[in-house]
Amino acid sequence: MTNIRITEVFTQAMPVLEKLEEAGFEAYFVGGCVRDLLLERPIHDVDIATSAYPEEVKETFAKSIDTGIQHGTVTVLYGGSSYEITTFRTESGYQDFRRPDKVTFVQNLDEDLKRRDFTINALAMNRQGEIIDLFDGLGDLKRRAIKAVGVAEDRFHEDALRMMRAVRFMSQLSFSLEEKTRQAIINNHELLSKISVERIREEFVKLALGKDSRQAFKDFLATGLSEECPGLAGKKDQLSVFTDLKAGPDDEAVFWSLIAVLINLPADKISPFMRAWKNSNAMNQQVRQIVAAFDLLSRGGESDFDLFEIGKENLEAALKLAGLLGKPLSSQVLLDRYNRLPIKAAGELAIDGQWLIKEGIKPSPELGQLLRKALEGVVSGQVENSQAAIAEFLAI
Repeated sequence: MTNIRITEVFTQAMPVLEKLEEAGFEAYFVGGCVRDLLLERPIHDVDIATSAYPEEVKETFAKSIDTGIQHGTVTVLYGGSSYEITTFRTESGYQDFRRPDKVTFVQNLDEDLKRRDFTINALAMNRQGEIIDLFDGLGDLKRRAIKAVGVAEDRFHEDALRMMRAVRFMSQLSFSLEEKTRQAIINNHELLSKISVERIREEFVKLALGKDSRQAFKDFLATGLSEECPGLAGKKDQLSVFTDLKAGPDDEAVFWSLIAVLINLPADKISPFMRAWKNSNAMNQQVRQIVAAFDLLSRGGESDFDLFEIGKENLEAALKLAGLLGKPLSSQVLLDRYNRLPIKAAGELAIDGQWLIKEGIKPSPELGQLLRKALEGVVSGQVENSQAAIAEFLAI
């Protein structure tokens, strides 16, 4: 056991452990919060494990929510904060390679820690600040290693998503895969196909936006995990460009746009690809717009009206994408051009359809054509953005 200095987030949660102990139960901080305390990373939530059964936890605290009571988890509201408190448990019978068929509550912290994924996440801390470390998680923190608890193959058969979590932690923590854990992923990567795309996407995006995403992406490809992901099978060579980038993406829409460009998706294939990954309609649309803008800017010769139609957000994203790929686009020149545009949105035009109708234009395709002509004229600087100037420009 090792003594450490307890930080504020744990100090605030300490009365929860005290109340459980006063009621005659064991209680510990567990998992990622302990890991991040030792790594001096930001901690937003603390998880608590206890020997108390869910009903006993509810009896101990005045306010609670049954967030996952069938698996032993109760959310306790205490001191203005909420805490997930989970009964020590063992799990068995993972027929879907994700959720246990059976959860058994136990009275032993050791048994609870054995079911966890990686040694660095199988750490516990009592309220005296002593670390309980059964699997040399502290050593793996020092070695900066992602190592499965016990037999790696068993952990991945229990929950195949753990393989994606392994490479995600690599990216976020700048750690490396321990060799047996790495080999177990290579041997079992096909199991990832059993996992819902939504869960895979969540880990994939976290991997991509982590500080060491390029190295983690290398193992994502080398272990075969990419072969089990929508639209990425057989694309290892194209995707390997990601590992050679000078920097990784820091924005989710730019990341998906980067993947679309790397695997050479035609414009009409982007939406099916994004839907296969269960992305939102908004993300789908944004990625299509970013890739279209990137393609247009890469060809050169874009007009001011092109920049207007791209819009500032998509322009900045397309330029980020170009920067990641080392494309020699004059980013500041393009941004300056955009910023000098007379108007930045169609709603800023001095006229609209109702104004044209009042001027005697009947609702018709001609009305839309006139609005488009006026918009292009104002954006390109051919005409001042005023009703009188536009009327003269349109000859109405």
